[in-house]
Amino acid sequence: MRRKAGLVLLAFAVFCAALSPLLRWYAFPRLVKIPADRYQTMVLEAAPATLIDYGTMRAEKVPKITIVQTLKGNVEASEKIENNDGDSSRDVVVWDGLSYVQGPDGKMVSRIPERYIFDAHSQEPVHARGESVDGDPVEREGIEFKWPFLTEKRDYAYFDAQARVTEPIHYKGTQRFRGLDVYYFEQTIPWTEVPLPKTLPVKGITPQSIARTGTTRWYTTVRKFWVEPVTGAPVYGEEIHREELRGGTLLGDRDKVTAFSGHVKMREDYIEDTVDLVKSQRVLVLLMTSYLPWGLLVLAALLLALALWLEARSRRPGDPAPATDRDPEPQPANA
Repeated sequence: MRRKAGLVLLAFAVFCAALSPLLRWYAFPRLVKIPADRYQTMVLEAAPATLIDYGTMRAEKVPKITIVQTLKGNVEASEKIENNDGDSSRDVVVWDGLSYVQGPDGKMVSRIPERYIFDAHSQEPVHARGESVDGDPVEREGIEFKWPFLTEKRDYAYFDAQARVTEPIHYKGTQRFRGLDVYYFEQTIPWTEVPLPKTLPVKGITPQSIARTGTTRWYTTVRKFWVEPVTGAPVYGEEIHREELRGGTLLGDRDKVTAFSGHVKMREDYIEDTVDLVKSQRVLVLLMTSYLPWGLLVLAALLLALALWLEARSRRPGDPAPATDRDPEPQPANA
Protein backbone atom coordinates (compact mmCIF):
# COMPACT_ATOMS: atom_id res chain seq x y z
CA MET A 1 0.00 0.00 0.00
CA ARG A 2 2.85 2.35 0.86
CA ARG A 3 4.52 1.63 -2.45
CA LYS A 4 1.34 2.50 -4.38
CA ALA A 5 0.92 5.76 -2.42
CA GLY A 6 4.56 6.62 -3.12
CA LEU A 7 4.06 6.12 -6.86
CA VAL A 8 0.99 8.37 -6.81
CA LEU A 9 2.91 11.08 -4.93
CA LEU A 10 5.81 10.75 -7.37
CA ALA A 11 3.45 11.23 -10.31
CA PHE A 12 2.00 14.38 -8.73
CA ALA A 13 5.54 15.67 -8.05
CA VAL A 14 6.48 15.25 -11.72
CA PHE A 15 3.25 16.94 -12.78
CA CYS A 16 3.87 19.99 -10.54
CA ALA A 17 7.50 20.26 -11.64
CA ALA A 18 6.44 20.22 -15.30
CA LEU A 19 3.58 22.70 -14.77
CA SER A 20 5.82 25.31 -13.11
CA PRO A 21 7.85 26.35 -16.22
CA LEU A 22 4.74 26.02 -18.40
CA LEU A 23 2.96 28.68 -16.31
CA ARG A 24 5.93 31.06 -16.47
CA TRP A 25 7.07 30.63 -20.07
CA TYR A 26 3.96 29.44 -21.91
CA ALA A 27 0.84 30.59 -20.07
CA PHE A 28 2.16 33.98 -18.88
CA PRO A 29 2.77 35.54 -22.34
CA ARG A 30 -0.58 34.20 -23.57
CA LEU A 31 -2.78 35.11 -20.62
CA VAL A 32 -1.32 38.33 -19.17
CA LYS A 33 -2.20 41.06 -21.66
CA ILE A 34 -3.57 44.59 -21.91
CA PRO A 35 -7.34 44.29 -22.53
CA ALA A 36 -8.43 45.60 -25.92
CA ASP A 37 -11.39 47.53 -24.46
CA ARG A 38 -9.48 49.41 -21.76
CA TYR A 39 -10.43 53.03 -21.10
CA GLN A 40 -8.50 55.39 -18.87
CA THR A 41 -8.20 59.10 -18.16
CA MET A 42 -5.29 61.00 -16.68
CA VAL A 43 -5.26 64.63 -15.56
CA LEU A 44 -2.03 66.60 -15.32
CA GLU A 45 -1.48 70.20 -14.25
CA ALA A 46 1.18 72.88 -14.57
CA ALA A 47 0.78 75.52 -11.87
CA PRO A 48 1.84 78.21 -12.54
CA ALA A 49 2.60 78.28 -16.26
CA THR A 50 3.35 80.55 -19.20
CA LEU A 51 0.96 80.46 -22.16
CA ILE A 52 0.76 82.33 -25.44
CA ASP A 53 -2.28 84.44 -26.30
CA TYR A 54 -2.80 83.75 -30.01
CA GLY A 55 -4.85 86.93 -30.30
CA THR A 56 -1.92 89.20 -29.34
CA MET A 57 0.93 86.72 -29.87
CA ARG A 58 2.22 87.57 -26.39
CA ALA A 59 3.24 85.19 -23.62
CA GLU A 60 1.26 85.53 -20.40
CA LYS A 61 1.66 84.13 -16.90
CA VAL A 62 -1.35 82.03 -15.89
CA PRO A 63 -2.14 80.30 -12.57
CA LYS A 64 -2.72 76.85 -14.05
CA ILE A 65 -2.80 74.80 -17.23
CA THR A 66 -4.70 71.49 -17.26
CA ILE A 67 -3.92 68.60 -19.59
CA VAL A 68 -6.48 65.80 -19.88
CA GLN A 69 -5.16 62.64 -21.50
CA THR A 70 -7.57 59.87 -22.47
CA LEU A 71 -6.84 56.42 -23.88
CA LYS A 72 -9.77 54.45 -25.26
CA GLY A 73 -9.43 50.90 -26.54
CA ASN A 74 -10.83 50.42 -30.03
CA VAL A 75 -11.92 46.76 -30.12
CA GLU A 76 -13.24 46.86 -33.68
CA ALA A 77 -9.97 48.26 -35.03
CA SER A 78 -7.98 45.68 -33.00
CA GLU A 79 -9.94 42.77 -34.45
CA LYS A 80 -9.59 44.13 -37.97
CA ILE A 81 -5.80 44.37 -37.65
CA GLU A 82 -5.58 40.86 -36.17
CA ASN A 83 -7.64 39.42 -39.03
CA ASN A 84 -5.53 41.18 -41.64
CA ASP A 85 -2.34 40.09 -39.90
CA GLY A 86 -3.30 36.44 -40.32
CA ASP A 87 -1.81 35.42 -36.95
CA SER A 88 -4.68 34.51 -34.65
CA SER A 89 -2.28 33.92 -31.72
CA ARG A 90 -1.22 37.58 -31.63
CA ASP A 91 -3.43 40.03 -29.75
CA VAL A 92 -3.24 43.65 -30.88
CA VAL A 93 -4.44 46.66 -28.90
CA VAL A 94 -5.49 49.93 -30.52
CA TRP A 95 -5.63 52.98 -28.27
CA ASP A 96 -7.36 56.10 -29.56
CA GLY A 97 -5.79 58.81 -27.46
CA LEU A 98 -6.48 62.50 -26.99
CA SER A 99 -4.36 65.13 -25.29
CA TYR A 100 -6.62 68.08 -24.48
CA VAL A 101 -5.01 71.24 -23.08
CA GLN A 102 -7.17 73.90 -21.43
CA GLY A 103 -6.34 77.23 -19.87
CA PRO A 104 -7.31 78.55 -16.44
CA ASP A 105 -10.66 79.71 -17.85
CA GLY A 106 -11.47 76.18 -19.01
CA LYS A 107 -11.20 77.06 -22.70
CA MET A 108 -9.36 74.83 -25.14
CA VAL A 109 -5.72 75.67 -25.87
CA SER A 110 -5.01 72.69 -28.11
CA ARG A 111 -6.19 69.15 -28.77
CA ILE A 112 -4.02 66.44 -30.31
CA PRO A 113 -5.57 63.06 -31.18
CA GLU A 114 -3.40 60.00 -31.52
CA ARG A 115 -3.77 56.33 -32.51
CA TYR A 116 -1.31 53.96 -30.87
CA ILE A 117 -1.19 50.29 -31.99
CA PHE A 118 0.83 47.73 -30.05
CA ASP A 119 1.19 44.09 -29.01
CA ALA A 120 -1.04 43.32 -26.02
CA HIS A 121 1.66 41.44 -24.09
CA SER A 122 5.06 42.81 -25.14
CA GLN A 123 3.93 46.43 -25.75
CA GLU A 124 6.01 46.44 -28.94
CA PRO A 125 4.50 48.76 -31.59
CA VAL A 126 2.51 47.17 -34.39
CA HIS A 127 2.67 49.02 -37.69
CA ALA A 128 -0.75 49.11 -39.28
CA ARG A 129 -2.94 51.49 -41.19
CA GLY A 130 -4.27 54.27 -38.95
CA GLU A 131 -1.18 54.67 -36.76
CA SER A 132 -0.98 58.46 -36.38
CA VAL A 133 -0.41 61.61 -34.33
CA ASP A 134 -2.71 64.59 -34.92
CA GLY A 135 -3.88 63.03 -38.17
CA ASP A 136 -0.34 62.57 -39.55
CA PRO A 137 0.76 58.99 -40.29
CA VAL A 138 3.67 57.83 -38.14
CA GLU A 139 5.62 54.62 -37.72
CA ARG A 140 6.58 54.30 -34.09
CA GLU A 141 9.67 52.61 -32.78
CA GLY A 142 9.91 51.88 -29.09
CA ILE A 143 7.30 52.04 -26.33
CA GLU A 144 4.82 54.78 -25.43
CA PHE A 145 2.58 55.24 -22.38
CA LYS A 146 3.45 51.85 -20.85
CA TRP A 147 6.54 49.75 -20.21
CA PRO A 148 6.59 45.95 -20.78
CA PHE A 149 5.54 43.54 -18.07
CA LEU A 150 8.55 42.69 -15.89
CA THR A 151 10.37 45.91 -16.74
CA GLU A 152 14.15 45.63 -16.58
CA LYS A 153 16.75 47.96 -15.09
CA ARG A 154 17.91 49.32 -18.44
CA ASP A 155 17.29 52.05 -20.97
CA TYR A 156 14.33 51.75 -23.35
CA ALA A 157 13.47 53.39 -26.67
CA TYR A 158 10.56 55.78 -26.08
CA PHE A 159 8.46 57.51 -28.74
CA ASP A 160 7.87 61.27 -28.39
CA ALA A 161 4.55 62.20 -30.00
CA GLN A 162 5.32 65.93 -30.21
CA ALA A 163 8.58 65.55 -32.12
CA ARG A 164 7.56 62.26 -33.80
CA VAL A 165 10.94 60.79 -32.89
CA THR A 166 12.18 57.89 -30.76
CA GLU A 167 14.90 58.60 -28.21
CA PRO A 168 16.32 56.60 -25.28
CA ILE A 169 14.63 56.95 -21.92
CA HIS A 170 17.25 56.20 -19.30
CA TYR A 171 16.93 54.05 -16.19
CA LYS A 172 18.13 56.22 -13.29
CA GLY A 173 17.61 53.95 -10.29
CA THR A 174 15.09 52.32 -7.96
CA GLN A 175 12.99 54.40 -5.59
CA ARG A 176 10.17 53.93 -3.10
CA PHE A 177 6.86 55.53 -4.09
CA ARG A 178 3.57 55.22 -2.16
CA GLY A 179 4.48 51.78 -0.79
CA LEU A 180 5.84 50.44 -4.10
CA ASP A 181 9.37 49.82 -5.33
CA VAL A 182 9.51 51.65 -8.66
CA TYR A 183 12.07 52.28 -11.40
CA TYR A 184 12.78 55.90 -12.23
CA PHE A 185 13.26 56.75 -15.93
CA GLU A 186 14.18 60.07 -17.51
CA GLN A 187 14.29 61.31 -21.11
CA THR A 188 15.43 64.64 -22.50
CA ILE A 189 14.24 65.84 -25.89
CA PRO A 190 16.47 68.75 -27.00
CA TRP A 191 15.07 71.76 -28.81
CA THR A 192 13.41 70.36 -31.92
CA GLU A 193 11.23 71.95 -34.59
CA VAL A 194 7.78 70.35 -34.39
CA PRO A 195 4.44 70.78 -36.21
CA LEU A 196 1.82 73.15 -34.84
CA PRO A 197 -1.36 71.50 -33.49
CA LYS A 198 -3.98 71.33 -36.22
CA THR A 199 -6.63 72.61 -33.82
CA LEU A 200 -5.88 76.05 -32.35
CA PRO A 201 -8.09 78.15 -30.06
CA VAL A 202 -8.41 81.27 -32.23
CA LYS A 203 -10.66 81.19 -35.27
CA GLY A 204 -8.79 82.01 -38.46
CA ILE A 205 -5.38 81.05 -37.09
CA THR A 206 -4.29 77.70 -38.52
CA PRO A 207 -0.97 75.90 -38.86
CA GLN A 208 -1.04 76.78 -42.56
CA SER A 209 -1.57 80.51 -41.96
CA ILE A 210 1.24 80.59 -39.37
CA ALA A 211 3.56 78.65 -41.69
CA ARG A 212 3.02 81.25 -44.44
CA THR A 213 4.48 83.92 -42.15
CA GLY A 214 7.68 81.90 -41.75
CA THR A 215 7.09 81.33 -38.02
CA THR A 216 8.02 77.89 -36.69
CA ARG A 217 7.26 75.98 -33.48
CA TRP A 218 10.03 74.52 -31.32
CA TYR A 219 9.80 72.20 -28.35
CA THR A 220 11.93 70.67 -25.61
CA THR A 221 11.06 68.57 -22.58
CA VAL A 222 12.51 66.58 -19.72
CA ARG A 223 10.21 63.58 -19.27
CA LYS A 224 10.17 61.66 -15.97
CA PHE A 225 8.39 58.42 -15.14
CA TRP A 226 8.19 56.27 -12.01
CA VAL A 227 7.34 52.77 -13.26
CA GLU A 228 6.15 49.77 -11.24
CA PRO A 229 8.35 47.03 -12.77
CA VAL A 230 6.07 43.97 -12.42
CA THR A 231 3.17 45.50 -14.37
CA GLY A 232 5.22 48.00 -16.37
CA ALA A 233 2.70 50.73 -15.48
CA PRO A 234 3.83 54.29 -14.70
CA VAL A 235 2.44 55.25 -11.29
CA TYR A 236 3.60 58.86 -11.56
CA GLY A 237 4.94 61.19 -14.24
CA GLU A 238 6.25 64.72 -14.74
CA GLU A 239 7.43 66.85 -17.64
CA ILE A 240 9.43 70.07 -17.62
CA HIS A 241 7.93 71.28 -20.87
CA ARG A 242 8.74 74.32 -23.04
CA GLU A 243 7.47 75.45 -26.44
CA GLU A 244 8.44 78.51 -28.47
CA LEU A 245 7.37 80.20 -31.70
CA ARG A 246 10.41 81.44 -33.60
CA GLY A 247 11.07 83.80 -36.48
CA GLY A 248 8.79 84.98 -39.24
CA THR A 249 6.72 88.10 -39.65
CA LEU A 250 4.04 86.95 -37.20
CA LEU A 251 6.22 87.89 -34.21
CA GLY A 252 7.12 91.36 -35.43
CA ASP A 253 10.51 92.45 -34.19
CA ARG A 254 10.84 89.53 -31.76
CA ASP A 255 13.01 86.50 -32.51
CA LYS A 256 10.88 84.17 -30.41
CA VAL A 257 8.00 84.02 -27.97
CA THR A 258 7.14 81.37 -25.38
CA ALA A 259 4.09 79.39 -26.46
CA PHE A 260 3.97 77.22 -23.35
CA SER A 261 6.22 76.67 -20.36
CA GLY A 262 5.50 74.76 -17.19
CA HIS A 263 6.32 71.89 -14.87
CA VAL A 264 3.57 69.38 -15.66
CA LYS A 265 2.63 66.92 -12.89
CA MET A 266 -0.06 64.29 -12.32
CA ARG A 267 -2.96 65.48 -10.17
CA GLU A 268 -3.06 63.96 -6.69
CA ASP A 269 -6.40 62.13 -7.00
CA TYR A 270 -5.22 60.41 -10.17
CA ILE A 271 -1.98 59.37 -8.48
CA GLU A 272 -3.97 57.63 -5.73
CA ASP A 273 -6.27 55.85 -8.19
CA THR A 274 -3.34 54.74 -10.34
CA VAL A 275 -1.37 53.36 -7.39
CA ASP A 276 -4.40 51.41 -6.13
CA LEU A 277 -5.04 49.92 -9.58
CA VAL A 278 -1.40 48.96 -10.10
CA LYS A 279 -1.19 47.28 -6.68
CA SER A 280 -4.14 45.02 -7.55
CA GLN A 281 -2.81 44.19 -11.03
CA ARG A 282 0.65 43.52 -9.61
CA VAL A 283 -0.65 40.57 -7.59
CA LEU A 284 -2.19 38.98 -10.70
CA VAL A 285 1.07 39.23 -12.66
CA LEU A 286 3.09 37.87 -9.73
CA LEU A 287 0.75 34.87 -9.53
CA MET A 288 1.75 33.86 -13.07
CA THR A 289 5.43 34.77 -12.88
CA SER A 290 6.45 34.01 -9.31
CA TYR A 291 3.93 32.77 -6.74
CA LEU A 292 2.45 29.84 -8.69
CA PRO A 293 5.65 28.67 -10.50
CA TRP A 294 7.76 28.72 -7.35
CA GLY A 295 4.93 27.34 -5.25
CA LEU A 296 4.55 24.40 -7.63
CA LEU A 297 8.30 23.70 -7.50
CA VAL A 298 8.24 23.68 -3.70
CA LEU A 299 5.19 21.43 -3.72
CA ALA A 300 6.91 19.09 -6.20
CA ALA A 301 9.95 18.85 -3.90
CA LEU A 302 7.76 18.09 -0.88
CA LEU A 303 5.80 15.44 -2.77
CA LEU A 304 9.03 13.85 -4.01
CA ALA A 305 10.46 13.77 -0.50
CA LEU A 306 7.28 12.18 0.85
CA ALA A 307 7.27 9.60 -1.95
CA LEU A 308 10.88 8.65 -1.21
CA TRP A 309 10.11 8.42 2.50
CA LEU A 310 7.21 6.06 1.88
CA GLU A 311 9.36 3.95 -0.43
CA ALA A 312 12.07 3.77 2.23
CA ARG A 313 9.55 2.70 4.89
CA SER A 314 8.23 -0.02 2.63
CA ARG A 315 11.76 -1.52 2.53
CA ARG A 316 12.77 -1.29 6.24
CA PRO A 317 14.96 -4.16 7.50
CA GLY A 318 13.19 -6.27 10.10
CA ASP A 319 9.90 -6.35 8.28
CA PRO A 320 8.62 -9.92 7.78
CA ALA A 321 9.62 -11.29 4.43
CA PRO A 322 6.76 -11.63 2.02
CA ALA A 323 5.31 -15.12 1.73
CA THR A 324 6.56 -17.23 -1.22
CA ASP A 325 5.65 -20.60 -2.64
CA ARG A 326 8.05 -23.28 -1.34
CA ASP A 327 8.39 -26.98 -2.10
CA PRO A 328 6.82 -29.11 0.65
CA GLU A 329 9.28 -30.68 3.09
CA PRO A 330 9.92 -34.39 2.45
CA GLN A 331 7.91 -36.73 4.69
CA PRO A 332 9.63 -39.65 6.50
CA ALA A 333 9.07 -43.04 4.89
CA ASN A 334 6.71 -45.49 6.57
CA ALA A 335 8.47 -48.27 8.37
